[in-house]
Amino acid sequence: MKIMSINAGSSSLKFSLFDMNDEKVLISGVFERIGIEGGTYTLKYKGDKIKVEQELDSHATAVKILLEKLIELRVISNLEEIEGVGHRIVHGGDKYTESVMVTDEVIDDIVRFSDYAPLHNPAHAICIKAFREVLPKTPMVVVFDTAYHQTIEKARFLYPVPYEWYEKYHIRKYGAHGTSHRFIAETLKEKLGKEDLDIISCHLGNGGSITAIKDEKCVDTSMGFTPHAGIMMGTRSGDIDVSIVPYIMEKEGKSANEIMNDLNKKSGFLGVSGLSSDSRDIEDGIKEGNERCILTEEMYVNSIVKYIAQYYVLLGHVDAIAFTAGIGENSPETRQKVIEKLACLGIKIDLEKNNVRGKFTKISTDDSSVEVYVVPTNEELMIARDTLNIINR
Repeated sequence: MKIMSINAGSSSLKFSLFDMNDEKVLISGVFERIGIEGGTYTLKYKGDKIKVEQELDSHATAVKILLEKLIELRVISNLEEIEGVGHRIVHGGDKYTESVMVTDEVIDDIVRFSDYAPLHNPAHAICIKAFREVLPKTPMVVVFDTAYHQTIEKARFLYPVPYEWYEKYHIRKYGAHGTSHRFIAETLKEKLGKEDLDIISCHLGNGGSITAIKDEKCVDTSMGFTPHAGIMMGTRSGDIDVSIVPYIMEKEGKSANEIMNDLNKKSGFLGVSGLSSDSRDIEDGIKEGNERCILTEEMYVNSIVKYIAQYYVLLGHVDAIAFTAGIGENSPETRQKVIEKLACLGIKIDLEKNNVRGKFTKISTDDSSVEVYVVPTNEELMIARDTLNIINR
């Protein structure tokens, strides 16, 4: 059974086509600069990388080209071979606690929740409509990033602000990266052969979040009302004192939107280092003795350790700490610095085992109080699995 996973952005469309008999990726790729001059698309197929420059005036155009290429490359012989399409959706508000089949009502809700994810939800809705036009008989499923975090208790998802804000405007913690954290929990359960694991999942990429998981359910997570909250990130500040916003507005003569743009796009690694939002550039700067890169890494590690320590106490017992996503999977240096700061909890790292990138590996010592793993994430596969399960219902 062939299932397609779709992750649409405001000007992009990423996809993977799976043969779910063995969960093998048949072809994957990305369409970029949709609706912007200089459009391109890249396909990865049978070990080859195909890159084409082509103007993409809309998501509908990208979808049409994608499906035509699948037939042209003989990945499929006809569109009927695609038996399901799963769409990643950033925000489902507090209405959706699991993945669901696409209906007109669901699409309307995705649009309605656009205030929470203005760069993502509108694009998701447009992309779903584009696929439905070309594949009107193919069942489609939406997988919400926020759904996994709906098991957080009210005392943890509410903010200590006027309660009316929650009642009127649904101000609360929603979290993000839920699809990734759920994949990590399921993978560790399968790999370790254990039920009811207590896990601290560290999704560390350009964006990042830490999640406490008990018995496969989210107990708490670092991101909040928006993906801006939590740990320091590539261009996002993470947690700060909100009083900074009006203070800098007055000092710089900027609007609230301008300050939020600074906090979302000019802070984090980029803001502190003054060099780059890419962790690899920060690591290169550290090797060259760049003091601000060294400071950036210190602050980043501290922000991660703070949440791990907090969730260690919250869970009471931790079976595993997992590092995933771009930095989590590929930066032995960051993992080492984080674990070394957790030594007071009896958590120990095996430096030789930690010298690994992008491979499922236990990196803690045998006498560590908590087992530590590198767990490559696969949100696309998680989307395909959900799509298949819901179709089969």
